[in-house]
Amino acid sequence: MVSLCYCFCVGKLVDKGVKRLILMAPVMLLFFLAPLHLTTVHMIGTTGFFISWLANFKLYLFAFGNGPLSSPNLSLPIFLLVSCFPIKLQQLENESKPKRHSAREGSLFYLVKALLLLLVIQSLRYTHLLPNKAVLFLYGFQMYFSLDLILAVTASLVRAASSLELEPQFNEPYLATSLQDFWGKRWNLMVSEILRPTVYEPVLRLSVLPRKWASAPAALATFVVSGIMHELIFFYMGRLRPSWGLMSFFLLHGVCIMAEIALKKAIRRRWSLPTPVARTLTILFVFATGVMLFFPEFQRCKIDQKAFAEYAAVGTFLKKSVLGYSR
Repeated sequence: MVSLCYCFCVGKLVDKGVKRLILMAPVMLLFFLAPLHLTTVHMIGTTGFFISWLANFKLYLFAFGNGPLSSPNLSLPIFLLVSCFPIKLQQLENESKPKRHSAREGSLFYLVKALLLLLVIQSLRYTHLLPNKAVLFLYGFQMYFSLDLILAVTASLVRAASSLELEPQFNEPYLATSLQDFWGKRWNLMVSEILRPTVYEPVLRLSVLPRKWASAPAALATFVVSGIMHELIFFYMGRLRPSWGLMSFFLLHGVCIMAEIALKKAIRRRWSLPTPVARTLTILFVFATGVMLFFPEFQRCKIDQKAFAEYAAVGTFLKKSVLGYSR
């Protein structure tokens, strides 16, 4: 909070540009180092995502007068919230944004996800009885449900404390009809919103290729940066030298999206797969490549073992608290 207050003051006193970036650089370095001083994977994961990645990228944009922190008349409390969480300052009503569920429908939807997460967690207790591929598939479901629920709880807390809305993180990713649709419009949307102005658009402007084809290398560069940040977050949680499996996963998807872009430009919508087939192939590809390259990092870093130890510690604490209160 102190660091962000300092950045807020720098923004008020120093014009946008390199000088402002230099003055905020120590804070950005501190945010990169912060997860190394935490010991629980849940805190490390959320801090690495919210602070080391999103907040630092927002501060970088803020240094040059761009991004959500550069909105005019931003008060200090709102600046702090927008820095730490994937928050949007106003609800934009247009068809390109994901449709919001009603409160009752949303609550039921998240209750189902919470029950499914508990089922997955219980299943992971019997990993010694399951084939390794099945365990890796379970990691994928656990990651999705955990992220969605953590962000939903965070959204509720922020909504209770202010009139702000958090950016929707997921838009039914299992309905994606292509990799572009999956990564750009359905999965982890706040990351897409941050990577677009920090990586995609600058590479697009600097590209020497014709505008028609410049989007392909810009997309690949975006996936390279995403791969680096994922390697960093898993390093925070596992404290192991990177195996570059995560980078390989994102490089593969970046190359495939380049191929998608080229194919779409070549056929110009003259032909397309039926929607059910496109959805099935997209999700199968994401899961298959995840099982080969992404999910094994959970096992290598022993994140599941650490998470279960934390669940047990919380359960013991709650049990002692209830017993102590009853006495």
